[in-house]
Amino acid sequence: MAVRIRLSRFGRKKKPFYRIVVADSEAKRDGKFLEVVGTYDPLQNPAAVNIHQDKLQAWIAKGALPTETVKSLMRKQATQAAK
Repeated sequence: MAVRIRLSRFGRKKKPFYRIVVADSEAKRDGKFLEVVGTYDPLQNPAAVNIHQDKLQAWIAKGALPTETVKSLMRKQATQAAK
């Protein structure tokens, strides 16, 4: 079982809101997941990214791989925290 850290879509049509979740790579996009490690709201200005770093690092240490989108959100949050 390969574990990925990816986005799961919530919200209404044309009003997306995402949870950053840890899930099996074969699970559906909005299907079963193991744990919620953060949120992403692209509609706010600037887009709001909230990641629980302790949970995220624990899953990465266990071998979970983030998707490209989640990697970019991690970088975005790191630059927001540095400001």
